[in-house]
Amino acid sequence: MSPPDAPAIETDGLTKRYGETTAVAGLTVTVDRGTIYGFLGPNGAGKTTTMRMLTTLTKPTSGTARVAGQPITDRESVTPHIGYLPEEPPIYDELTGREQLEYAAGLRDLPEAESTERIESLLERFDLRADADRRIEGYSKGMRQKVGVIQAVLHEPDVAFLDEPTSGLDPRAARTMRNTIADLADQEMTIFLSTHILPVVDELADEIGVLHDGKLVAQGEPETLKSRAETGESRSLEDAFLEVTQKHGGDAGQSAEPPAE
Repeated sequence: MSPPDAPAIETDGLTKRYGETTAVAGLTVTVDRGTIYGFLGPNGAGKTTTMRMLTTLTKPTSGTARVAGQPITDRESVTPHIGYLPEEPPIYDELTGREQLEYAAGLRDLPEAESTERIESLLERFDLRADADRRIEGYSKGMRQKVGVIQAVLHEPDVAFLDEPTSGLDPRAARTMRNTIADLADQEMTIFLSTHILPVVDELADEIGVLHDGKLVAQGEPETLKSRAETGESRSLEDAFLEVTQKHGGDAGQSAEPPAE
C-alpha cells in the first residue's frame, strides 16, 4: 500500500537533458490523490518524457519525484502502484485480446479468479467481449487502444498515466472511455491524462498543467485557466491554451475539435 497521506504525484525540479537539449526543465508539481490531472502542451513540449520519468522508464538528469509516496529512483517500489498507457500500447499481435490481458494480469501477479472477473467486466464495459478471442493482429486501432487501457488499469493501480487514451476510438467508444476515466477517479484512482483533444481535458480534469519547451508555464483548475484575471472574462480552454503557448512562442499542436458524442 502507498502512504495514505502522500500526494499521488509530487515532483521537485524534475529535469531531463539529452546532451545539449533540455526536454524537461525544473518541473515542480503536486497532484492530489483521486484527481484527474490534465497534462497539456504543444508537440515536443516534453509531456511523454515527463510520463516516462514518472513511470520509471527514463531516469531524470536531476530533481526528484515521488509517485504514490515512492521515489521514482526505486522502480520496484513504484511499479506496483502505477499503470501506464503509452501512445502505442505494448501488445502482441499473435495473442488474442483475452490472452493479452491474462498475460498482463500474470505479470502483475493477480490471483487467477480475481483477474478473470476483472477481465470479463472490463471486456464487457469496453464492448470487446465478442472479439476477445480473436487475434489482436485483426483489431482496429481503436480496439487495440481499448486493450491497452484495460491492461493499464487491470490491477487497480493508485495512479494511472494515460497518454492519448481516446486516440483512434469511434464516438461511442470515446464516450465510454471518458466515462470510465471519470469512474476510476471516483474510486480514488489518480489519473495523469495527456491528450490533444482539449474538450476531453476540459470535461474531465480537476486541474490542468501546460508544458512548453519543457517548462510548466500554466497550472490551475480549468475554470481558473479559462478566465482572464484582469477582466473576469470567461473563454474556452482552447483560447486559454493558445494564449499561454503563443505567449511563450509555441505552435499549439493541440486539437480544438470537440469529442464526438
